[in-house]
Amino acid sequence: MHLFRLAAFSAAISLSTLACAQAPQTTVPATPPGPQPHSEEKTPPANPLSGHTLDSADLQAFFDGVLPLQLERSDIAGASVIVIKDGNVLLQKGYGYSDWKKKTPVDPVTTIFRLASISKLFTWVSIMQLQEQGKVDLDADVNRYLDFRIKPAFGQPVTLRNLMTHTGGFEETLRDLIVTNPKWRIPLRDYLVQNQPRRLFPPGKVPAYSNYGVGLASYIVQRLSGEPFEQYVAEHIFVPLGMTHSTFYQPPPKGFPAAPSEGYRDSTDKAAVGFEIVNPPGAGALSSTAADMGRFGQALLNGGELDGTRILKPETLAQMWTPQFQANPKLPPQCMGFYQTWRNNLRWIGHEGDLIAFHSLFFVEPKEKLVLFVSYNSAGGGGKPRPEIVNMFSDRYYSAETKQAFVNLPRVDLTAIEGTYETTRRADSTRLALTDLFDQRVAKVDKDGVLSVPDFKDLRGHTIKWRPIEQNLWQAVDWQERLFAIRDDQGKVVRLAFDFPGVQAERVKWYENGKFVLTVAAASLGVLGLVVLATILRTLRRVFLRRRPRPAQQPGTVWLPFVTKLAAWIWVALLGGLLGFFASAGDDLDLPTPAWDKWFHLVNFVTAIALVFSVFAIISGIRVWRRTELRRTTRIKFSLVALACLILSWVSIHWHIIGPVKRL
Repeated sequence: MHLFRLAAFSAAISLSTLACAQAPQTTVPATPPGPQPHSEEKTPPANPLSGHTLDSADLQAFFDGVLPLQLERSDIAGASVIVIKDGNVLLQKGYGYSDWKKKTPVDPVTTIFRLASISKLFTWVSIMQLQEQGKVDLDADVNRYLDFRIKPAFGQPVTLRNLMTHTGGFEETLRDLIVTNPKWRIPLRDYLVQNQPRRLFPPGKVPAYSNYGVGLASYIVQRLSGEPFEQYVAEHIFVPLGMTHSTFYQPPPKGFPAAPSEGYRDSTDKAAVGFEIVNPPGAGALSSTAADMGRFGQALLNGGELDGTRILKPETLAQMWTPQFQANPKLPPQCMGFYQTWRNNLRWIGHEGDLIAFHSLFFVEPKEKLVLFVSYNSAGGGGKPRPEIVNMFSDRYYSAETKQAFVNLPRVDLTAIEGTYETTRRADSTRLALTDLFDQRVAKVDKDGVLSVPDFKDLRGHTIKWRPIEQNLWQAVDWQERLFAIRDDQGKVVRLAFDFPGVQAERVKWYENGKFVLTVAAASLGVLGLVVLATILRTLRRVFLRRRPRPAQQPGTVWLPFVTKLAAWIWVALLGGLLGFFASAGDDLDLPTPAWDKWFHLVNFVTAIALVFSVFAIISGIRVWRRTELRRTTRIKFSLVALACLILSWVSIHWHIIGPVKRL
């Protein structure tokens, strides 16, 4: 998921999660992952359903067939891969280029890729190291460990366990999240103090994926250890595991023994993005190589130990891998920092990561003792290539009979899920709220009882069709993804949970329905546009046809007041300018930094003027009905313009077109 499109609901094709009041919390006990010696056994025989043996030769053929095709199809410069089975490296290879112009090949040992949210796993391992030392209580108020305060909300404190499961309830924040200009770098504490988001949900109730929450945890590591977070991870994880080509410093320090790959936005023919600096670092600053991530994966599968050096106790790792919430036992759970993704009989656990240019996946499979890591250095590595790798790998080497029996339910049970939804990973109190209007998705059940959400596509680009497999639980036809309808105490479907447990989808209030709001806003803008057009035509007529007599006004007709016309002009200029700006910028738009502040001040100033003149327009639209001598057409015209100004004023305030400059 492109970090600028964090609220994009289409990314939720992998959502899931948390036990709510109407969906009992299900905790699945985990078997403690004990230390595992390097296996000397021979590679297991081929999967009888697939005919493929998981060995180096077959893996080489598989990735040599898939990766070059992905690079070409999605305009990706390069990729780095490692696959480990039973402690044996079966494949470690680079594909394509780390620098497209110089044609520098990717080296899986020395070319570092930016791993974005995979960084979070190292933050959580650090927290659990402190927990082993008795320095933190996962269920205590995080304010106990901070030197500033998380503002109170819902009468409940936020805990580290909430942060580890993305149930702290924080709304989304993008300001300063990714910068490419080093002058916008910001110290960790300053970032957390200046960008503290409002809380949308009570802690522990609703998942809302939060980089800010992970940032809090990384600052707690820094405070309790007395070391900068970047140094702590280096000394307590990288050095013990021999991860000599990994760092959280941005960019890597001088003399670092690995070369960073360039990153590319939407075309390898264009200039590289530049080094993406992530704030807060614990949420996404990691730079590493395939070889190093392989060592990290082996340590996890060995119960927290590698080559005789331990970073976690087996029971601590077992605790981290114990599911915390499941909306339904048949959906992948959210664990502590890690999340699961299921395919066939495999239960992958790990994390994915996305920056503007880099897109990566890191999963281990404890039962099969597998490590799978792939990273791409271009924007095209996002939505399609990664799930392709996981699905194709799982199907090739671990095929299973996955045919699901669908059930027939009463029509009323099926249509209860219908409605418009928005992601729980959103902002309601900042300008980001405006993006929610464009990212809502509509769930609809057809006459045959098949559910579809038009923007949910499979890897072929086809709309996914869902059918029920039990009450409230749906499965994709010819696919393995599932969807669970969460009901409130009155039996109404209020949220949807999917296969990715860090986010859910929440039913939209009728007055915030994007189709409704955008329709009335567009109609209002159209009405004011006609006012502007009429003013222009009258001006042109006076200039070019000034010798002709001006047609007399019909009795009972009056022109709109000057302030009303001015309100129309300002709204059309403001909203038209904003739409034009974002349409022209497209995906090239960077995330907000302090450089945006002057434009936010300008938007606030112009919007304030529009609001003031709108008040006069609304008053005129009301008072005109007292003048019985005026034509009904005139009074309707005044009222339509007043209503248009009222609607656009509501939109600008409710969705924060005007609002605090430094909150986004």
